[in-house]
Amino acid sequence: MPHLSNHPSRAVDGKPLGLKILMVAPQPFFRPRGTPFSVLHRVRALGELGCQTDLIAYPFGDDIKLPGLRLIRSRRVPFVRDVKIGPSVSKAFLDLPLAHKTWYALRKNRYDLIHSHEEAAFFCAPLARRFGLPHVYDMHSSLPQQLANFNSFNFSLIRKTFAALEHHVLSSCDGVITICQDLADVAEPHCRKKPHSMIENTADNAHVFSQVPVAAETEHMDFPGKQVVLYTGTFEAYQGLDLLIEAFARIPSQRPDAHLVLVGGRPHQVDAYKSKAHALGLAGHTTFVGQVHPSRIPGFIRSASLIVSPRSTGTNTPLKIYEYLRSERPIVATNLHTHTQTLNQDVAELVPPSAEGLAEGMLRVLGDPTYARKLAESAKRLADDQYSDHAYMRKVGDFYVRVLDRMRASRARQIDDLPGIRARP
Repeated sequence: MPHLSNHPSRAVDGKPLGLKILMVAPQPFFRPRGTPFSVLHRVRALGELGCQTDLIAYPFGDDIKLPGLRLIRSRRVPFVRDVKIGPSVSKAFLDLPLAHKTWYALRKNRYDLIHSHEEAAFFCAPLARRFGLPHVYDMHSSLPQQLANFNSFNFSLIRKTFAALEHHVLSSCDGVITICQDLADVAEPHCRKKPHSMIENTADNAHVFSQVPVAAETEHMDFPGKQVVLYTGTFEAYQGLDLLIEAFARIPSQRPDAHLVLVGGRPHQVDAYKSKAHALGLAGHTTFVGQVHPSRIPGFIRSASLIVSPRSTGTNTPLKIYEYLRSERPIVATNLHTHTQTLNQDVAELVPPSAEGLAEGMLRVLGDPTYARKLAESAKRLADDQYSDHAYMRKVGDFYVRVLDRMRASRARQIDDLPGIRARP
């Protein structure tokens, strides 16, 4: 079980919101990857705002404790032992008991609001209407785009169906959260006058996870005499690790002290990329760490000379970018929309999404300490100004206040419209 630290409760304008929220996340919770991290920090923010959250999630993941959280798991599905990132048949089967558990919870308990993530909104929208509750949609991706990005079920009819469902959810919900500008551009035409907030995944894990003992933390993070190029994250195809390994194969001949460290990946993914690295002659120049507890990531970052994000496809800003900005380490990233929504040339070395471009960018940063330090300092200033944990918490609170104000205004209009109560002209 992850170790979590407790923090005092906060509220908006000194007043706790005091809501009882049903949150539904079609994810294994908790797992150290993008959307579960986002769900974790939403729950954490709501707890500090004085809310009680019942979170319904898949039957996989680490049990976790946070103030105000009650974790409820949906039933297991025969022959489904886990779920990968992105669309899948397993996810479709898992969403059926997730929907049933949501319906059951709504029948048995009283809630003030439903907060759904990703495709859970497809069944939460009609359930919210059925039970007369406001519905907040947490939009982590555009689901039609996700089908194309993962090349899963990427057929015209399925994309059109998902687009229609997404349109219905955005048009019918009472508030929308998006995580980057690309998604905000998708959502805003549907939002009309309803609350919408772009809340980037900037929450700092250091405020949540307790640190492991120093000896254990540094056990596999010491690379004496090496200039460490660090990658952290999943090993899915869109992350661009093929590009990264091919790019790094060009480095040792010019920088023999350079060493590529890759943190993350499931065992079979690690084996596949390790084989690729060895085939390119990088056996002595790479370290594959595998998945680690989130509290150990800062130790790897401290050992790094630079951090690289080689994404090759996608539009959403990687959650880890905000941690990188805070890290006081220079960043090398591909010059794609997934990065440039947040990064610019002042805070990162932005390079073409090619092996040659990545190699040239890494060599420039490794070979120019003054430039590397300038990038890192500018990135830290940007993080402090726009992407702090405090700013994240404030955005969540402000969004919920707007949703509550809209609820109250709607109820007031309903009362005014009752016979004998409507104000006379």
